Amino acid sequence: EGLKRLQNAIREREPLIRQALYQDLNKSAAESYMTEIGMVMEELRFAIRHLAHWAKPRAARTPLAQFPSKSYRIPEPYGVVLILSPWNYPFQLTLSPLIGALAAGNCAVLKPSNYSPRTSRQIQELIASCFPPEQVSVVLGGREENSALLEQKFDYIFFTGGITVGKLVMQSAARFLTPVTLELGGKSPCLVDSTANLALAARRIVFGKFLNAGQTCVAPDYILVERSVEKPLLAELDKAVRQLYAHALENKDYPKIINQKHFNRLLGLLRGQKLLCGGKSRPDALKIEPAVLTDVSPESAVMQEEIFGPLLPVLPV
Repeated sequence: EGLKRLQNAIREREPLIRQALYQDLNKSAAESYMTEIGMVMEELRFAIRHLAHWAKPRAARTPLAQFPSKSYRIPEPYGVVLILSPWNYPFQLTLSPLIGALAAGNCAVLKPSNYSPRTSRQIQELIASCFPPEQVSVVLGGREENSALLEQKFDYIFFTGGITVGKLVMQSAARFLTPVTLELGGKSPCLVDSTANLALAARRIVFGKFLNAGQTCVAPDYILVERSVEKPLLAELDKAVRQLYAHALENKDYPKIINQKHFNRLLGLLRGQKLLCGGKSRPDALKIEPAVLTDVSPESAVMQEEIFGPLLPVLPV
């Protein structure tokens, strides 16, 4: 019943959620549905359809010492779950873990990111319209609220975000022996060898990398390309960027960098790099063109941290 209430409420509030995502990240209606709202609705449909099967007792073999009894396993909820979500997909990465928690019979406290305040406010209003606060509550705020929540004893913590905060979450959870799921990003390489269909690979890499202006934890962070196909791959990447992201800075639907701090960080990583294409920026709109970087040194600043933006280094191997 709770999952169905949530499903109906999202349908009713979809225009407001889309507007909030546009205000926070400049996501178009199509991108908001594809990467956020649509994924949550599919998760809800899947959970509602399979819930009875997941919850039913499972037969288990009975040891001879317990003859003539019968044994079975019953799934049980953990209890109260804390869900800490990030700003890059603020709706999807808050609601998807909640669906799993509710389906398993837990209560939950949601802490959406302070960097996407309009979406966080929409989530708070959405949840208040569906659940009593003793079942699901939303806490808004920044680091102070995060720290206060991690001082509490929860039965499970689900965290999506960066490695630095992930370590703090794990540290806090260890005090109470709280089980944790950490969904973290990193410098994920994309490998292209001489057997690849280069035109197809380039289009797929460009799509996956520059979706949400590169602010995706599972995006390719950089490319390792077999030296023999480096030049033809670069030509295809240049072509794909121009096809998919022509006039990106003027495009009202091209996502922006979340805030000034991250915008400045990305411009710092771009400084001194050789560009195949892109790389221009609009400080007034916090937008950076998709940029493909060549002749990148493994020791350069751009290779020392997760990029989390529309910069794609290409390294031959």
